[in-house]
Amino acid sequence: QVQLAESGGGLVQAGGSLRLSCANSGRTSSRGAMAWFRQAPNKPREFVAANAWSGGSVAYADSVKGRFTLSRDGMYEVNLQMDSLKSEDTAVYYCAARDIGLVSRNAAAYTYWGQGTQVTVSS
Repeated sequence: QVQLAESGGGLVQAGGSLRLSCANSGRTSSRGAMAWFRQAPNKPREFVAANAWSGGSVAYADSVKGRFTLSRDGMYEVNLQMDSLKSEDTAVYYCAARDIGLVSRNAAAYTYWGQGTQVTVSS
C-alpha cells in the first residue's frame, strides 16, 4: 500500500522560501508520476507541479513557474522548493502519486494522496 507523507509547511513572510518534502513509504512503478496540488479555503484543489519519473521533465502551473522547483529523489521522494512566496500561495499543499508514468494536471488522475501540509504566507 502506498503511503505519502508531506512535511515542511509553515508560516513565512511574503518573498520568503519554504521547502516541502513528500516521502513515499510504499511501492509504485519506477515511472509513476508524482505531483503537488494545493487547496486554498473555499477554492477547488489546483495543480502546482508534476514529474513523470525520476529525471524526467517537470510540468508547472503558470502561477508558480519560475518560483517553484520540483525535484524528485528517486522513486520514493519528491520535493517542492518554493521561492518568492506570495500571499496567494497560502493553501494546504498535497502530494499525490499514480502508478503510470504520465503527468496529469487533473487531481482525479492521481490514486494516492498525502494528508496535506499547511503553507501560510503573510503579506
